Amino acid sequence: MNGNDGKVAGQAYGISQPTGQWTTGLCGCFEDPGNCFMTWCCPCVTFGERAEVLDGGTTSCCAAGCIYCIMGSCAYMYTHTYRAKLRGLYSLPEEPCSDCCVHCWCAACANCQEHRELKNRGVDPSAGWQANAEKMNRQGGGVVSTPPYFAPGMAR
Repeated sequence: MNGNDGKVAGQAYGISQPTGQWTTGLCGCFEDPGNCFMTWCCPCVTFGERAEVLDGGTTSCCAAGCIYCIMGSCAYMYTHTYRAKLRGLYSLPEEPCSDCCVHCWCAACANCQEHRELKNRGVDPSAGWQANAEKMNRQGGGVVSTPPYFAPGMAR
């Protein structure tokens, strides 16, 4: 990940949703019917959009989508890494099981959930990296007024 990718995806727009928890469940696909339909018909597109944003524009939507298509039934070995990136940005728990298992057994649901998560946090994956970066710059130049989140550690 480069130095800018966390700003749009992780700190965009002052983070309106709390960190540390998913805003929707894994099986909440119908909370966004348009995304659900798009993911069912063309999962490579919704994955590519998300990958472009999470990689801060270093991976294009087209390139990530093509890799997804080429890998076929083994695409989960590639896509689960982006779930881990998303979880890292917002300190989300690895649930209901490991990222690799979620993408292996519930790829469509995982794609929908991750797309909704970005949208619920103010990032529109379908707009692409450039549009999200410009939106963030217009809304405060990347300066975030909320303190950084630290995941709870061990208590004494």
